[in-house]
Amino acid sequence: MLKQVIEIQELLDSALADGERVAALFLGLGLREVSVERVTGERGSTDFVRMRIAGRRGRGGGGDAPTLGIIGQLGGIGARPDRLGLVSDGDGAVCALACALKLTEMQKRGDILDGDVLIATHVCGCAPTVPHQPVPFMGSPIGIGVSMEKSVRPEMEAILSIDTTRGNRIVNHRGFAVSPTVKEGYVLRVSEDLLELMAIVTGTMPVVLPITTQDITPYGNGLFHINSIMQPATATRSPVVGVALTSEVPVPGCATGASQAQDIALAAQFCVEVAKAFGKGECVFHDPSEWEIIQRTYGSLDRLQAGGYREVTG
Repeated sequence: MLKQVIEIQELLDSALADGERVAALFLGLGLREVSVERVTGERGSTDFVRMRIAGRRGRGGGGDAPTLGIIGQLGGIGARPDRLGLVSDGDGAVCALACALKLTEMQKRGDILDGDVLIATHVCGCAPTVPHQPVPFMGSPIGIGVSMEKSVRPEMEAILSIDTTRGNRIVNHRGFAVSPTVKEGYVLRVSEDLLELMAIVTGTMPVVLPITTQDITPYGNGLFHINSIMQPATATRSPVVGVALTSEVPVPGCATGASQAQDIALAAQFCVEVAKAFGKGECVFHDPSEWEIIQRTYGSLDRLQAGGYREVTG
């Protein structure tokens, strides 16, 4: 996956980068289902890029294989004019688009997954920065609620949300980590299938991102969030797992020169392996029987999915 990551980094590490340039890459490779939508907010605009990598038994073609969503979660890929170059926060977009590039190339070579894979992210090279502890974060020219509306699709039956998660002191590991599964306000147990795939891809013990109840609530409710990695869980009933690009020390999201291509490549390879297994029914994000017990015993917590989205920045 290193080749795909480097290619996407080169594409996005430019003041000229936009959604149309990203779409042109994939259309040139023969991918048919690619869309770009420019959304303008109070602080500028960003281009949402969405694509479907069709599976041989995918829902889009009338098949029965489940659909995986991969979302590159971020505020922006750049903080121009204050910072020149690709910022650390942009790695969510890099990773998601590298997954799309790998899957598209696989199709051209005859390796077609069973299920559809829906990939979404957005491209903004002039995003604002926002204060955050212990280091500053990247913001977004549009509200996080709009971002979720454009990224999270109803067809996604499970979601991997990829986000740079280096601006904290609680992971202390360079590479990537996976979160517990989040569904309708509940933080569920970590998926054993995902832990196994992570161990296989990295060749090391899996690392889990600790998240709190605050982290799975919508932005804009006045609560502290580790970052926006779990925000897709506020906009869907499908299970969501965060794929966090991490570091040993706190790194500002607006920092340039802070992207490790090898780490992004491992995270992208993990997402591709999850896509292979999920479409075949060999990877589950949560236990449906346990979910029924939780609902029957403790009721709904979907109120935790509401109550925010008042802030302009993401």
